[in-house]
Amino acid sequence: MQGPSRAALAKGRDELGQTLAAVLDPAGVGEELFFVGQTLDGSASLRRALADPSREAPAKQELVERLFGGKTSDQVVELVRALVAQRWSVDRDLADAVDQLGAESLLVAAEQQGRADQVEDDLFRFGRTVAGDAALRDAYADRQRSGADKAALTTRLLDGKAAPESVRLAAHAAESPRGRRFEKALEGYVAIAAQRREQLTALVTAAVPLDDAHQQRLRQALTEMYGKPVQVNVVLDPEVVGGIRVQIGDEVIDGTIARRLDDARRGLAG
Repeated sequence: MQGPSRAALAKGRDELGQTLAAVLDPAGVGEELFFVGQTLDGSASLRRALADPSREAPAKQELVERLFGGKTSDQVVELVRALVAQRWSVDRDLADAVDQLGAESLLVAAEQQGRADQVEDDLFRFGRTVAGDAALRDAYADRQRSGADKAALTTRLLDGKAAPESVRLAAHAAESPRGRRFEKALEGYVAIAAQRREQLTALVTAAVPLDDAHQQRLRQALTEMYGKPVQVNVVLDPEVVGGIRVQIGDEVIDGTIARRLDDARRGLAG
């Protein structure tokens, strides 16, 4: 992706983090994003309409509402609305971004179940297996074979032998390789998994929403502190009163007014 699309994807990943912090089923979000991505892949005119930089954002967002409202959750509709409001270098980048965010959602589901490393390994090994087997390569490259049939083949080969998220990602790559060889589509998901593994996630609790500039400053400060990229996910909790609480793994930085009041009370009681 070129400059504008890279910035738009970064914004989309921030929005995805907010979405996943508010839902209980990240895998479900991933499935819905794959549905949106397949819809975009199937219509060049729709991609152009939603990524057209000369078209006002509200008009594109209204189109998203008409197309996906009632077919996907409100959270996913809002996420896609945020994506189409960004500037994309080419319309194909929008569909690529939706597909990547769908994969990331499934990887978050794997992370929550402690299977992130397994998923990365499953996908890598299966890609190597296909690359080294002429019959499998031919089966996945066969243009006469439907995507659904290739997905079913993948599920038969992996079911019970790989993590559920691995099976779903591989099946999706088989059904919707998006102009790539199947092995290359798998490599793309492996790269996303590796990128996530190198990135930390900060859960930020605040009393009021943080604007983009505040989030960017916080992200930069945490990245400098930890020496690697940090994804900032903001959760609102009026009980913190003011300030923010940042949790990365087991480490907590609590700068909320509620914490200071508690400290003051303990000091007075002592």
